Amino acid sequence: MGDDSDWMKLPVDQKCEHKVWKARLNGYEEALKLFQRIDDKSPEWAKYQGIIKNFVTDSNSVAQLKGLEAVLAFVENAHMASRTVGEVLSGVVCKVFNQPKARAKELASDICLMYIEIEKADIVQEELIKGLENKNPKVVVACVETIRRALCEFGSKTVTLKPIVKVLPKLFESRERAVRHEAKLLAVEVYRWIRDSLRPPLQNINSVQLKELEEEWVKVPSSAPRQSRFLRSQQDLRAKFEEQQAVAGSDGDWEDVADSAPQVDPYELQDPVEILSKLPKDFFVKIEAKKWQERKEALEALEILAKHPKLDNGDYGDVVRALKRVIGKDTNVILVSLAAKCLAGLALGLRKNFGTYAGNVVPTILDKFKEKKPAVVQSLQEAIDAVFLTTTLQNLSEDMLAVMDNKNPSIKQQASLFLTRSIRLSTPSTLPKSLLKPLCAALLKQVNDPAPEVRDAAIKALGTAMKVAGEKAVNPFLADLDKLKVDKIKEIASNVELAGGKGGAEKGKPVPKALPQSEAPAKPSGPPKNAPVYKKGKPGTEGGTGAKSKKPAETKEIVETELSVEVCDELAAAVLPASCVKMLDSSNWKERLASMEEFYQVAEQMDISVMPCQALVRMLAKKPGWKETNFQVMQLKLQVVAVVAQRGRFSTTSASVVLDALVEKMGDVKCGGKAKDALTAIGEACSLSWIAEQVVSLAFAQKNPKNQAETLNWLANAMKEFGFTGINVKAFINHVKTALGVSNPAIRAAAISLLGVMYLYMGASLRMFFEDEKAALLAQIDAEFEKMQGQTPPAPTRGSIKRTGGQEEGEEAKEEGGAGDIMDLLPRTDISDKITEDMVSKVGDKNWKIRKEGLNEVAAVLSEAKFIKPSVGDLPITLKGRLSDSNKILVQQTLSIMQQMAIAMGPALKQHVKTLGIPVITVLGDIKNTVRAAGMATLNSWVEQTGMKVWLEGEELSEELKRENPFLRQELLGWLAVHLPTMRSVPSDLMLCVPPLLGCLEDRNVDVRKRAQDVLPVFMMHLGFDKMNKATGKLKPASKDQVVAMLDKARDVMPAKSAGPAKAAPTKPVSSVHPAKALAALSKTQAPFEEYAIADPKKAKPGALPAKGKAAVGKKGKEEEDKSGPIFTMVPNGKDLRVKDEKSLKTLKWNFGSPRDEYVEQLKVQMAPCVAKWLQEELFHCDFQHHIKAINSMIECLEEEHEATVACLDLVLKWYTLRFFDTNTSVLMKALEYLKLLFLSLSKHNYHLSEQEANSFIPYLILKVGESKDVVRKDVRTIMGMLCKVYPASRMFPFLMEGTKSKNSKQRAECLEELGCLIGFYGMSVCQPTAAKSLKEIAVHIGDRDTSVRNTALNTMVTVYNVCGEQVYKLIGHLSEKDMSMLEERIKRSGKASTAPTPKQGEEKALPAHPNASLLQKPSNRAQPPVKLSQIRLNALVQSQQAEPSHVCPVGEFHLDLDLLEQLESDQTSVVLPDLVKHKLGDLLEPVIIPEPKLHPVPTHFDELHAGPSTINLVISQVASGDINTSMQALAQIDEVLRQESIAEVMVGHTDQFLIATSLQLRLAHSTHMADTRLPREDIFKLYSCAIGNMLTLFGVARLAREASMGVLKDLVQGLVTVLLDPRIEESQEGQQLIRSVNMLLRRVFEASDQTNILSALLVLLQDSLLSSAGSPKFSELIMKCLWRLIKFLPDTISSLTLDKILLDVHNFMKLFPKDRLRQLKTDMPHRTLQTLLHTLCRLAGPTILDHLSLIEDKSESELEAHLKRVVKSAKTDRETAHTVPKSKDAEVLGEIFKKISSKENSKEGVSKLWEFKQRHPEVDLASHLKKLPQTFQTFVEHSLNTLCLERGDKARTPYPTTGVGLDPTPGKDELRPSVYQERLKILRQLHGLENNKPQQREGEDERTALISKPPVAPSMDVLQSKMSQILHNRRPQSPARPADSGSTGNLAELMKRLEKIKGNQQ
Repeated sequence: MGDDSDWMKLPVDQKCEHKVWKARLNGYEEALKLFQRIDDKSPEWAKYQGIIKNFVTDSNSVAQLKGLEAVLAFVENAHMASRTVGEVLSGVVCKVFNQPKARAKELASDICLMYIEIEKADIVQEELIKGLENKNPKVVVACVETIRRALCEFGSKTVTLKPIVKVLPKLFESRERAVRHEAKLLAVEVYRWIRDSLRPPLQNINSVQLKELEEEWVKVPSSAPRQSRFLRSQQDLRAKFEEQQAVAGSDGDWEDVADSAPQVDPYELQDPVEILSKLPKDFFVKIEAKKWQERKEALEALEILAKHPKLDNGDYGDVVRALKRVIGKDTNVILVSLAAKCLAGLALGLRKNFGTYAGNVVPTILDKFKEKKPAVVQSLQEAIDAVFLTTTLQNLSEDMLAVMDNKNPSIKQQASLFLTRSIRLSTPSTLPKSLLKPLCAALLKQVNDPAPEVRDAAIKALGTAMKVAGEKAVNPFLADLDKLKVDKIKEIASNVELAGGKGGAEKGKPVPKALPQSEAPAKPSGPPKNAPVYKKGKPGTEGGTGAKSKKPAETKEIVETELSVEVCDELAAAVLPASCVKMLDSSNWKERLASMEEFYQVAEQMDISVMPCQALVRMLAKKPGWKETNFQVMQLKLQVVAVVAQRGRFSTTSASVVLDALVEKMGDVKCGGKAKDALTAIGEACSLSWIAEQVVSLAFAQKNPKNQAETLNWLANAMKEFGFTGINVKAFINHVKTALGVSNPAIRAAAISLLGVMYLYMGASLRMFFEDEKAALLAQIDAEFEKMQGQTPPAPTRGSIKRTGGQEEGEEAKEEGGAGDIMDLLPRTDISDKITEDMVSKVGDKNWKIRKEGLNEVAAVLSEAKFIKPSVGDLPITLKGRLSDSNKILVQQTLSIMQQMAIAMGPALKQHVKTLGIPVITVLGDIKNTVRAAGMATLNSWVEQTGMKVWLEGEELSEELKRENPFLRQELLGWLAVHLPTMRSVPSDLMLCVPPLLGCLEDRNVDVRKRAQDVLPVFMMHLGFDKMNKATGKLKPASKDQVVAMLDKARDVMPAKSAGPAKAAPTKPVSSVHPAKALAALSKTQAPFEEYAIADPKKAKPGALPAKGKAAVGKKGKEEEDKSGPIFTMVPNGKDLRVKDEKSLKTLKWNFGSPRDEYVEQLKVQMAPCVAKWLQEELFHCDFQHHIKAINSMIECLEEEHEATVACLDLVLKWYTLRFFDTNTSVLMKALEYLKLLFLSLSKHNYHLSEQEANSFIPYLILKVGESKDVVRKDVRTIMGMLCKVYPASRMFPFLMEGTKSKNSKQRAECLEELGCLIGFYGMSVCQPTAAKSLKEIAVHIGDRDTSVRNTALNTMVTVYNVCGEQVYKLIGHLSEKDMSMLEERIKRSGKASTAPTPKQGEEKALPAHPNASLLQKPSNRAQPPVKLSQIRLNALVQSQQAEPSHVCPVGEFHLDLDLLEQLESDQTSVVLPDLVKHKLGDLLEPVIIPEPKLHPVPTHFDELHAGPSTINLVISQVASGDINTSMQALAQIDEVLRQESIAEVMVGHTDQFLIATSLQLRLAHSTHMADTRLPREDIFKLYSCAIGNMLTLFGVARLAREASMGVLKDLVQGLVTVLLDPRIEESQEGQQLIRSVNMLLRRVFEASDQTNILSALLVLLQDSLLSSAGSPKFSELIMKCLWRLIKFLPDTISSLTLDKILLDVHNFMKLFPKDRLRQLKTDMPHRTLQTLLHTLCRLAGPTILDHLSLIEDKSESELEAHLKRVVKSAKTDRETAHTVPKSKDAEVLGEIFKKISSKENSKEGVSKLWEFKQRHPEVDLASHLKKLPQTFQTFVEHSLNTLCLERGDKARTPYPTTGVGLDPTPGKDELRPSVYQERLKILRQLHGLENNKPQQREGEDERTALISKPPVAPSMDVLQSKMSQILHNRRPQSPARPADSGSTGNLAELMKRLEKIKGNQQ
């Protein structure tokens, strides 16, 4: 008890911390009572603030329970409870939720909800979600349950749903059943609030769980949920809720009190995904690849990424441009559809962020709607609909209107349909009259289009517009439309369901009122006596206010039919006295005067309801009518007109009767005033807008200048009285221009006065229409405008505005009908064609002078056009890049161009705000005042045209405000403070600017804080205090108190919201002060560009900031500043310290095989103080494109920052060594470009590399000298040549020696060549460490197995020999006998004396050699070694050393050195000719030893042909040369390569290239050479023979033959068949042999090439030939014969065919040629050929052929599938009946024919019938029938058919294949024996008359006719002889094993001699 008494005396707070649990329990109990008793402001609370967290974490469960009750009371009552939320809740989650007691968990949950009630929902939710990661499932269950309770009670406005939805899928994956159950309950609760928006995030959970959820979701009541518990700030809402609930009872009619659940967009629940970095590295390369498959791969990769529902914002410009290119230019519709899907995915994923690119892609998509394929059209529709959601209809209106006039009906239809869908998503506020007017005008044109689908789409669009905007807005545009179409539009409007529900908009009430008014004009079809139909609209009749009386006067349009004279007389007689009517046409003027006085009195007193206005004014025209000569009578007539117009229902029909007469009297001195009064009265009755246009037209149709002048004067006065509403400005301006061009000064003065009045309403923009006038006239106009400046338009006193009494409505009407449309009236020019790619590339060039030139061109284009359309191509993106230019003068010039662009483009500039306008805001952060002033001027000029609203939409403005740049924040906040007060309403996105604005209130910079405080009341005026106060919830407590205090002050001074329209004073923009300053600043800063382009790096240090700004610049701000500053920083002794650290091993030595991460990190750390931060981020970015940007920046600043570059040269070189290990060629080439410029600059400044710099760079440069790409090796060799000027050659020598040890043969060869170059120029002293050691290592490579290395080593040793003579043999030491002989031979062939001159003297005498000498030499010049690159470079080095030190060689391959040319011209010294090589001619007299026949040795130059693909490319390109000799030489070289199996493989990969060149040559020979009479035919036939011989050899190599692609084979077969059909060839003697060679080549092509490719090629050829009207029918026939031959091969080749590709080609064929069209052809052979092919394929493949239709997108486009099914079905039936039917009909017919052939009497008749049967039935396979017959009978039938074929005129055609018996044409195989050549020799002898051709020898004739089916002799005798010698050479070792052939080898020599003789005869 003693212990108890001790703690019993303690204060309550100390009891709560006691170590005895009973003491703590007692303390908690007393604290609970205390918390319930004390006041919320009591100081007692402070005692418990620090210990309250211990209440929930008590280790004793009993005490803990009581502690939780105390905590709940504390949170509920303490004013400081919100400060304890974090620590208390962490304890609740960890220590209470895991307790077994339910009461404890319940209290813990209540505590969480109480914290939410006191406005700490975000922290509570954060702690509970953290608890979901706890390992204890009890904790997780309790957290989920608490979250569910919070959501159920407080609703989704308080509890943020996004983090909850994000963790739900993970909860469903839990292994604990209780967790999954609670997750399900939570998902159901979330579903109550957001409904179907929850479905997408949960689609990937277990299907069983998803099914359970679906079942639970169905049970959820459909009524909207409402919160049942309220925050402290919502207590007034709670009171209203309870009161309303009590009154409403069970009805639940309390919707207005408690807000229903907000609609949640599923998009907002997703996390953005960054996809730009995940694109394949070769995406942009592949998407521009020639092969569509590669482009498809790139698009498929993008499509997968674009499917993410929400994408992270980034620079998608390049991706969108690539997709735009595919959609607009790609011919493959599959890729177009895929690109459209990608575009739709990007638009849906980016939403508003995609709006920047919308204007660029929409025109392309609209234009692509010309594509008719439904799949493509659907993809394009989805894409354009997705793009529309990212922008507005206003932004796309220009593009829409542009395509409405397109000639293609599909484009017009789809544009109208897109417009329909867009309007459905619009509201009246987004569809204003200014937008509706041009759209309706364009649609009305399409309503009368001849295409019905275009008409229907236009009517649908108009109906949708009527639904959205209301009939009252659309009806005026439908006045000229016939009733049927108007009714149809109204019907569609009544059936349209808008996206926001039924009805057009929030203005639902005025819409029904417009209906009876619009229906009223349809009634006037009654008898003539009926007065015009009129809807009462007088001011007093409606008596309404506000919206109800808004536009009744505008709708008071009286429609009246034109009455006949008789009817008018009847109506007038009914209301006028008879005496009045009788005296109207009296000849006595007094009677007429009395009559008119009576007329006037009657008109004044007549009842308005019975006044026939038209009849009365027509009575006035009775003779003498308006030709009245008495002025008193005329004045009364004019007064009567005025009275009738004022008092009656005066229509435009009545006005038309008198207007001409009134205008004619305008210039009358006595009657002019009355005529004006009458016109004014008519204007009030019919509206000034109508009468003014009529009056001016009539006035200028007359010749009286007085009338014209007075008409203009009256119009000027009428405008002041009526206002400017509804005036047709464009028509007036045209009339005014006409008046200004008149010689009469009174008319010009009246026109200028009228312009002055118009200026009051239109402002300064009116002057734009008259800038082309003469200077004197323009000065008068300006003077008139100056008079009007400062005046405001007078209030209207007449017309509809006066009667409605609504001045605000008048202003709105003025805005809509007057000045609002002015900019739309200007004639605009489309300059997109003038913004050329060349101009764009100039603006983006590296050289600032070229950039300036490009900007000047842009400015010139804008100046010339004056007013432009918004389509400006790539200009916005180009100018955007220049806004961040390092040259500030160019930035200012760009801003000046943008101001010019704003004036020229007008309001359409809106669509470029996101692309080009927002980047201007970034310029406001520039360090220079002049640049900022120019930026502000540009910004204001843009806002003047676009309005402020578009700038506030989206998050771009808030992102700019987040930048921690003091200058940017000052200017931007000041700009907002000026413009925001003038706005009547702002977009909701302005709320995004509030958090950065609150941050600016605490900025370190005083000016920023001041500007933020100034703009705070303006923000509050639009957003309200509550929203801004709520935004402070995320601030720190200390900051929040200060900011809330500022908000309270701002609320006191908050201005009232602007009630006037935003465009109240268009002539006085807010920005009028700033542009003047900016332009003045611009004029002052026009300094020479050199001052900025080549700035002193010392002056450009980043420390140039003002003291204030420097202190205030944050991290992001510095990034922005550094971009405009130097990129390199000079660190004192930085390089020396780095060298010292490396020597002392403090840092890693730069030595590695491949760069590891630690080297990269070390370099990054070392470069941090030396380079700008933004540049370092680019240098070490993972994307290669950033590397290229960094290198470009370094190139631009190379000369400007030379000293700083040298200061960190070691780091720069190390970074470039890392790039040598990159695989991206673009980066590598850009890096080498910089290095060339760098070393050129270093040598110019006489800088020498240090050892450390050389050691860290040269070894890695030498690695790249072995690169496989020639262009890379070339640049590396150039850099190595430059290195010798900045680093001693003797020190570079060891690096090269080390490079010769590489495993890369190219690297070894290049290093050896460099070594020879150094020795040749610097002598032996360059060899390190000693000459002997170096030369021994070099000599080792003479025995290298690589040819190029051997040759280079030998050339290097020859160079050494030229330097030191015979001493070279001592220096190189011992060499193998073979290597020494090679060296001696090479030295001997070098042709130089043993004692060579010194290097410099020798090089002075050397003549420059052609760089490609080795490629251009002929095969006969083998003894002469090729001139090596080392010699050429040696010459270059000598010349560079002899040049003047100050002279810099021109950069680039094709630049001319002008100084050198002048020096050569002035040099008069004699030319010293080189010594000629003396040859020993005595060797020619020695006897010639003829070698035995063997293969031709490979010439020397073929070593080089084998070495590199560039040589092969060169030779192949010469094949297509226009010169016959060049082409034949190239063909000869390739033929020699192809004939050698060992080196033929060098042609691998070049087959297509060679065949294309050969096909081109065949086409050239056919079209050009054969038509040229100057060329001998023999040469042309030799060219044909060479080409065909080459292709015969190529198709004899299986690997090469299979490489030929389908397109190449198509061109080849087409060329060969063209040769066959050429009558010029057939007529010549050599032509028959050429035709046989072509036949043989075709057979070989069919047999050796890829069967799929050749079959596809023939199908496409047949298709093209049938489509072509100019094609020969023989051509199609030959192609079909080729197809028959391939069909015959199908049983053997079916396994190698790609049936999917073949069937796709057949599908395309059948799509173009359906069955009906095929039958319409002259012959049925194409139809039968196609059927034969399909039948054969079905027979061989069986039913599985139907599985090979996968490549066909739409199988219904052709009959292929149906046909195949029929064939398969019939084949199945045939197989079933095959056992019962032993013979088919064909077999029976053939049996009868074979019987006739076997009989001697009917043999010829049988053969003839067999030939005819084959013609009729090409699909029948004779071979299968002949196989059953004896061999002799088969041979006889085959020979007889071929003979008959020749007799019937098919000599030069491909013969009919029968049995397929023939010789294999491939040379060198075992089947070729001497007997074959003997048979061919016999035929050749017969052809050339060397052997008697006896007629009785049937055998010789058969052989000749059979030659077509067998391989004919090769076209070239050289080839034939070579192949025979090859056979002999190959057969000799095998002669003992083959005794059968031994007897024939002797005859082979005889055969060869005879061939020589034949060859001699040919020549």
